[in-house]
Amino acid sequence: MENFPIINLEKLNGEERKNIMEQIKDACENWGFFELVNHGIPHELLDTVERMTKEHYRKCMEQRFKELVASKGLDAVQAEVNDIDWESTFFLRHLPVSNIAEIPDLDGEYRKIMKEFAQKLEKLAEELLDLLCENLGLEKGYLKKAFYGSKGPTFGTKVSNYPPCPKPDLIKGLRAHTDAGGIILLFQDDKVSGLQLLKDGQWIDVPPMRHSIVINIGDQLEVITNGKYKSVLHRVIAQTDGTRMSIASFYNPGSDAIIYPAPALVEKEAQEKNQVYPKFVFEDYMKLYTAVKFQAKEPRFEAMKAVEANVKLGPIATA
Repeated sequence: MENFPIINLEKLNGEERKNIMEQIKDACENWGFFELVNHGIPHELLDTVERMTKEHYRKCMEQRFKELVASKGLDAVQAEVNDIDWESTFFLRHLPVSNIAEIPDLDGEYRKIMKEFAQKLEKLAEELLDLLCENLGLEKGYLKKAFYGSKGPTFGTKVSNYPPCPKPDLIKGLRAHTDAGGIILLFQDDKVSGLQLLKDGQWIDVPPMRHSIVINIGDQLEVITNGKYKSVLHRVIAQTDGTRMSIASFYNPGSDAIIYPAPALVEKEAQEKNQVYPKFVFEDYMKLYTAVKFQAKEPRFEAMKAVEANVKLGPIATA
């Protein structure tokens, strides 16, 4: 199996630019995932985010998780559990309006650091979308515009901890799924592994690397690229020792954004045969996704095709 794609963004603006762009293109077309090093987010900031996230888990969430496990009898399961994940999570919303101030139990310094981290990730997400535009032959800014909606994109972070699990063969840390949104930026534990993606019928580990950011493609980019880039099934395997930290930030379309394949990427032949992804309002897709997250994505696209006749293109979506 070829090596998981690791891309050094530092070399993007030098003589190796063509080679780096080719690596990004290959990763998007053949993996749906890649790992960024030298991405411009200061290492000190990443270290602080990691330290504070782990402290917050120990102080505010670990005991609650143990109580939940005990109450559901999960520590003594004998058969495979398919309807629950071995994870402890909370969610932060950054755009269009932040809710960081409203999340209970976060101390002031942690709120401030997470806000700063989110701003850096937002900037990185937008830079990456423009690199994808360049590789796809779309005008600069096309993907950002496609995500925009009337209030801009939605952007949020899922902070997860995966504690040690006594029966990792019976309970997944997180069941296999594709991500519903646009582009996902993950800062993960560099000591405790567990994240895997499905490639060519095999589960492959996403290597934990210090100070790296893992990128993956969501369902919306699959639609906009008309399948040129695909969202990929991934999961988290629970481990018996060590708690794995995972901070996944989702740069997604605005709730009222109308998502549809970029006309420049739909071949005439595909259009004639109707081999084109659907057109829909992102919020409608999310309502469906929430109910069937752990099922195959293809029926979701088919369900959206059934309602697309009602979707009217607004002026923003055609920009």
